[in-house]
Amino acid sequence: MNTPHIPCLRLGKEYRSFNESEVKDYRNGAVKATMSQVNAGVIRRDLLKIDQAREALQKFTTRELIDISAKAGELFLNGTLPLGEGGRSQSGQDYLETLSATSGLPHVMVKRNMDKIHYALTHVELILNGLTRGIDPSILDRGFGEQAGSPVCFYPTTNALGLVMPSNSPAVNSLWLPSIALKIPIIMKPGRDEPWTPFRLIQSFIAAGCPREAFGFYPTDHEGAADILRLCNRALIFGDKSTTDLYAGNPGVQVHGPGFSKVLIGEDEIENWPDFIDVMASSISDNGGRSCVNASAIIVPKYAKEIADALGKRLGSLKPLPVDDPNAVLSGFANPKMGEWIDGAIDADLCQKGAIDTTAIYRTGPRLLQAEGGTYLCPTIVYCESMDHPLSNREFLCPYASVVEVPQPDMLNAIGPTLVVSAITKDETFKRQLLSASNIERLNLGPISTMKISWDQPHEGNMFEFLYKRRSIGMAA
Repeated sequence: MNTPHIPCLRLGKEYRSFNESEVKDYRNGAVKATMSQVNAGVIRRDLLKIDQAREALQKFTTRELIDISAKAGELFLNGTLPLGEGGRSQSGQDYLETLSATSGLPHVMVKRNMDKIHYALTHVELILNGLTRGIDPSILDRGFGEQAGSPVCFYPTTNALGLVMPSNSPAVNSLWLPSIALKIPIIMKPGRDEPWTPFRLIQSFIAAGCPREAFGFYPTDHEGAADILRLCNRALIFGDKSTTDLYAGNPGVQVHGPGFSKVLIGEDEIENWPDFIDVMASSISDNGGRSCVNASAIIVPKYAKEIADALGKRLGSLKPLPVDDPNAVLSGFANPKMGEWIDGAIDADLCQKGAIDTTAIYRTGPRLLQAEGGTYLCPTIVYCESMDHPLSNREFLCPYASVVEVPQPDMLNAIGPTLVVSAITKDETFKRQLLSASNIERLNLGPISTMKISWDQPHEGNMFEFLYKRRSIGMAA
């Protein structure tokens, strides 16, 4: 059978471009699909008609869109849905296997990501309740109403949500899903190596009864991505620090870059550190270390060398396994050069005094491996003498973490901006300091993995407050 072609969706309508890219198997380079590539001009023209997409969503109540989202969740997980041109279709198992083949994620991790997306779609009401702090959905339909005895009025900040998506992990698509129930259409640039998840989600919504006009799917270049961010009054961007820093001061762009998430152990609990190795190891290595909520540093008041050695022993022996092995914990690289760059960057910084790779003695062979037909990086734990070392606060697309000793009174200043902190302490004074810290986005108090998230408590940004603003209102009797 011919290689599938994934078209652009111009406000829901399939469009095949003369320019195409290839989505390849990370192991052997086999082409799994071709994908239309459009220029910025196409996106600009379609955005002139975005009000039509917004009007199509406004014909539904928020309750109806919540129900459509739940139906879309079941279809995403289990349905057979259109895939590109020529009447091709894709089952849930086909999606799992194809995404694994192009992303390097083993099957078990793809399935976990599918389950996360399914949960998000089937619990949109719960998510909206958390995001809006309990606003009756009918208020969003009317635009005004009453909450806790006070009049409230909300208006949209944009006619479309722009999305510049990554390729590292399918579950990041969960972040934009509430926008449909909030009646805001999407204009998306998918990740170069991961069109499968957003395309399948869009087809799930359409099959569930959502108007196709609500979805723009535009594989494009840097200029096209920049126009999505510039022309949509609200947009999400995912990328490394060099990319996201460009938009850090733009209130219309919600930036999702490196998380620099951390585990902190307080002075009152540090003697019990062996009890927390499981929490630290899972925080570092779950989802192949690819998530912004993976811990990239362990900050402790003492025993840093011992903890680094224990983590090195726990993670250092992990090796790539076949993609269909249920025990697989490492992911291959869709772009082998990325793995080579990370390996070189770690080794270069290890040449500076004050850091030791504690996984090296437990690892059989090099960090960078050619295995199971692909390129892999084995886990790396680095003991750093201080937070001044360049490896003390780094984040890589693999299981990596530093372990650093910092006196408890200095921890909050030393860690810098941090997406997730799991603080293992019962010290009430330290807890109050953590709760008051402005450099922590999500705070877990106790031995909780940094990977544990709450859908009704977003760990980075609030989609409702991003897409809607409250205004004062007065109405004559």
